Amino acid sequence: MQAIARWTRLPETTFIFAPTAPGSSYRIRMFAPQKEVPFAGHPSVGSAHAALECGLAVPVGGLLVQDGIAGQLPLRVDETHGVRSIAIRTPRASVAEIVEADDTRLRPAIAGWALGALPPVLMDGGRRWWLVELADEVALRTLVPDWDAIATLAETTGAMGVFAYARAHGQPHDMAVRAFVGNGRRFEDAASGAANAVLAAWLDERNALPGSGKRYTASQGREVGHDALLQLRIDEQGEVWSGGQVQTVIRGTIDWQAGHDRSNALM
Repeated sequence: MQAIARWTRLPETTFIFAPTAPGSSYRIRMFAPQKEVPFAGHPSVGSAHAALECGLAVPVGGLLVQDGIAGQLPLRVDETHGVRSIAIRTPRASVAEIVEADDTRLRPAIAGWALGALPPVLMDGGRRWWLVELADEVALRTLVPDWDAIATLAETTGAMGVFAYARAHGQPHDMAVRAFVGNGRRFEDAASGAANAVLAAWLDERNALPGSGKRYTASQGREVGHDALLQLRIDEQGEVWSGGQVQTVIRGTIDWQAGHDRSNALM
């Protein structure tokens, strides 16, 4: 599995198995090119869609239950007018560290950024992210990341990288975000369900959620040729749900050879 994930060079590659834990719909393992990871939001939502499309799982009361390293996590499935939306209840996030903008570890990575009101924070939600607020959406959209500085920050603090965000005004979305990954590979992620979830948890803790009714929409990926819209919601128990509309864009098989053994895997 790790070899396949390294070969695809995607941020995450997931593998779906028959359930083994009572109450789960399926078991999942997910791999970045370098290692297995406990949780990632975007591939969790996509894997649930794939499990439904392949007939590997059936929702019960509109819910699926994913079982993996992060435990059993429910996913809400909504089918409206032929459009499928899926949201996952993400692992509970916690604040690892709140710092000032002139923190010696962080400062090189955000040098020259027009910062917002909230302090930078290192959040842990299965994977660790530095969250940094920008003054406005224009400041966010025009950022040019210093990849060497972001990589140094990520590697020295055990984080994925920097998740920058800004509030939107007069737009169909409430928040604009950009995810700069510097741990291992260096790239800007087009859609980050887990990072958006830890941001929602942080904003909720600070009573700074955008939108209304503890729901909001985040825009991500335009700077790398995508246009993801992620739906975030805080439920009555304070849990964060992250998701959005899903659809299949590629179908195929892999004919994988390892030594003299050959196997076909549906991706």
